[in-house]
Amino acid sequence: MMKKILICTDGSGYSMEACRTGAWLAKEADAVLELLYVSDVRQFEIPAVADLSGSIGVQPYDGMLSQMHELEGLKADFIWKESLKIFEAAGLAQRVSYHHEVGLLVDLIGRFEAEADLVLLGKRGESAQFAKEHMGSMLERVVRAAGRPCMVTSRKFKPIKRIAVAFDGGASTLKALDFIASVEPFRSLEIHLLSVAEGFPVTSAVQALSKAKEILEGKGFSPESQLLTGEVEWAIADYVRDAEMDLLVLGAYGHSRIREFLIGSTTTELLRSCHVPVLCFR
Repeated sequence: MMKKILICTDGSGYSMEACRTGAWLAKEADAVLELLYVSDVRQFEIPAVADLSGSIGVQPYDGMLSQMHELEGLKADFIWKESLKIFEAAGLAQRVSYHHEVGLLVDLIGRFEAEADLVLLGKRGESAQFAKEHMGSMLERVVRAAGRPCMVTSRKFKPIKRIAVAFDGGASTLKALDFIASVEPFRSLEIHLLSVAEGFPVTSAVQALSKAKEILEGKGFSPESQLLTGEVEWAIADYVRDAEMDLLVLGAYGHSRIREFLIGSTTTELLRSCHVPVLCFR
């Protein structure tokens, strides 16, 4: 079951789409939502401001910091009000709580994810319009630090109907199958199991697919299986695009290329190139 969803926001367009994704999931799973906005503490410690204080004196500098904190508080209130509109439209206003913290999201994620079943983050943040092919600077660090499954949402929310699962038989991908089987929104969806014959023999990939199919069939699913060839990131990204998948699910860390997504360029490339949400498991 999925009882609580944590949504990390910065007020950007991408994080608003994360709110829409969270609202859809919460409604389908009858879950509650927690919205977290973290004011980056580094903006109050930048060298330019610190250097400026030397020429204008300590007292005006303190006043400047006070104004910066006040503005950040106004921004946090605005983010909450705009996000709440999304949840109100979905009839979920009573299921949402909001927290505003000052620090670094990567340092705080452990505390706030403790009671959550899923963490949602937008692929890009406030500077998305200036770096359209780059992920948010904090994203990979947060996904690596989080212990809960993390869904990295895309530019535009749409209801999820078809899921691609990159499977290699490892512990993290077995966790992914258990999660899919236990969460109500996913039980009625079309599941495509993928394995890539790169880095290990074709027979191993076929065995992995057979194992995954057997597990899901035992839980009442009727998944499709696809053995892919080529480089992992491109084979999977191409399949997700060509087969019009709505969500990519993958495991992280381990010995194979698939399970090492989050410590190498493969994950970064997949997160960047796939224009659908990506659900990551450790």
